[in-house]
Amino acid sequence: MQDPILVVSANEQHCLELCAALEEEDYPIRLLDSLEHLAGGIKGCDCRLAILDLDSLPIDNKVIRKLKRKNPSLRIIGLSSRSFHPELQEAMSSHIYACLGKPVDEEELVFWVKSSLEV
Repeated sequence: MQDPILVVSANEQHCLELCAALEEEDYPIRLLDSLEHLAGGIKGCDCRLAILDLDSLPIDNKVIRKLKRKNPSLRIIGLSSRSFHPELQEAMSSHIYACLGKPVDEEELVFWVKSSLEV
């Protein structure tokens, strides 16, 4: 069985919609509602992908840098309704694999998930 994809969002409805799209493709999912739970959710698991809701979580460059330092093989896909994140300039250029706009197109999400897991 594959390692789970971590879906992190403080918005429960958004999480459920993402999970429904990913579960249709038979991806195992682990839902988390905070960055604190993300740090604990990665321990003891060989997770290779985390999907982060950039709108509902207090994320900045420091958080992403720390996450990648502890988990260098982790791929991060961000989701946001905003087109510009000045507080994430460094993270966007070097640590975030892809950033998708909201509302999320399910086909686009599945494409990026597949491509991130193939590498």
